[in-house]
Amino acid sequence: MEPLTLSTTIAKPREEVFEYLADVANHEEFSDHCMVDWHLTREDSYGHGAGARFRLKSRFDRFSYGDITLAQVTPPELIVASGRGGRFNRIRTLSTWTLEEDGAGRTKVTFETQSTPVLKSDELMEKLLRVRVAATRCHERALERLRTILESGEGRGERTTVAGGARKPASGFRL
Repeated sequence: MEPLTLSTTIAKPREEVFEYLADVANHEEFSDHCMVDWHLTREDSYGHGAGARFRLKSRFDRFSYGDITLAQVTPPELIVASGRGGRFNRIRTLSTWTLEEDGAGRTKVTFETQSTPVLKSDELMEKLLRVRVAATRCHERALERLRTILESGEGRGERTTVAGGARKPASGFRL
């Protein structure tokens, strides 16, 4: 899929928006309308290396699971997430959030995403399933929800957690 670029302006300082986006556990809040069944890939959900796995709501797509990992986190201006999806996780994805100051206490968030299918069959499936149209609709709504959540100051629900429960002895696991 060719790069898809969307943007919105949020009436919050850039540092606050960055802190929210750098925590992968928050991403379910604003994108759970098109990405469901979120699970963290490690206990620490913040910063470089943090990641999550999710399922895309997509009709006719048998291989709808995907994941993202924060590959580059440059406070307070850039977050780059690499990921994989599709059959055997062979379709690579790259998503970028660029944060720019847009006046006093306002932040312009530019989101760019693209996917790189490995095989011609993956490319054909992207065209047949109209992935670009679905991704545009999904991410436009996600950015709108991100803006609403941050400007209202209210989270929408439970945060994403690690699948399977506690991993560390001090985190509540009982023998």
